[in-house]
Amino acid sequence: MASTLDVEAKYDLITRRLQEVLGGDSIKAILAEGRPPKAYWGTAPTGRPHIGYFVALTKIADFLRAGVEVKILLADVHAFLDNLKAPLELVAHRTKYYKFLLRTVFTSLGIPTSKLIFVQGSDYQLTREYNLDNYRLCATVTEHDAKKAGAEVVKQVESPLISGLLYPGLQALDEQYLGVDFQFGGVDQRKIFTFAELYLPRLGYAKRAHLMNPMVPGLMGAVKRKIKKAFCEEGNITENGLLAFIKTTDDAPEGTVFTIRREGKFGGPPSHYKDYQELEEDFSAKKVHPSDLKTAVNKAIDSLLAPIRKAFAESPEWQEIEKLAYPDPNAKTEPKKKKVYHPPPPGKGKNAQVTKASAESSEPPLPISENTQPGAAGEL
Repeated sequence: MASTLDVEAKYDLITRRLQEVLGGDSIKAILAEGRPPKAYWGTAPTGRPHIGYFVALTKIADFLRAGVEVKILLADVHAFLDNLKAPLELVAHRTKYYKFLLRTVFTSLGIPTSKLIFVQGSDYQLTREYNLDNYRLCATVTEHDAKKAGAEVVKQVESPLISGLLYPGLQALDEQYLGVDFQFGGVDQRKIFTFAELYLPRLGYAKRAHLMNPMVPGLMGAVKRKIKKAFCEEGNITENGLLAFIKTTDDAPEGTVFTIRREGKFGGPPSHYKDYQELEEDFSAKKVHPSDLKTAVNKAIDSLLAPIRKAFAESPEWQEIEKLAYPDPNAKTEPKKKKVYHPPPPGKGKNAQVTKASAESSEPPLPISENTQPGAAGEL
């Protein structure tokens, strides 16, 4: 049995900076038993990973530090089902790319990875047992509940595919087949999480806990372009994607400071912040200008990405996988040369012998008498 102090310290580390926790008591009970909780976080390898991934990964770093066994599900089957965002052959290459990238991120952050496990969805989601459970689930779940569960995650289109209805059920079954105690995701996954809590027990499986990160708006895609365009109103701390990103990725070692350097004619001495709360208070008081905050965030992200870029530059294997996973749509392909037919000289070529043989075996034409008149029969 673990001490109460140890249990509380680990639970606080597991749940800090989260927006919502469902079933937290079950995690405390596992910690009290002295065994490490098991968790999973899934990502569908469709597009390129973006800077927003740092939000989830820094939280996973907390799990690993607390001794949680973390399984990262590279959900290749989900990726294919998600409105055909990527064909299967590309998904296979992207799964490898994601694995390279995610492991490199944890290494660059100095996170212990001995309890980090990568699982490819198709390794178990195509088995007989999993599919039978999926059919059992389909015979239990209503169309209304399936559609409602995926409303925030599955792309909504005018004529939806059946695959979008399967998605929430598969994500629920993953909890059982990965053998975990809780699932982690963004708060946009909440409806899928409550769906799992409702329907897994109906199949005779245990209800799991669910931990949710806040969503960080406006930081998907190219980093500098997105930061430049990100909404960052002076003094506004409630609808500010940049501040939200700093808050949810505030995982720097003790003694690290976040520096704001002021530029331009209204500049002044730099400000150094030891924790997020100080920065938020100064921004709220309009002591930090939005443009200076954007510049500082850009530099901080550059420092986060530097070791990842270095690892990529030093790995020919990773570079080759990237080419296969994300082929250049503008790459010029060599046009196929048209075959031009050049007839052989008379008496030559593969048909020459056939023609000669045909000529020798045919009967000579009938002779016609010089005296034959038009309309009269010729002499033989």
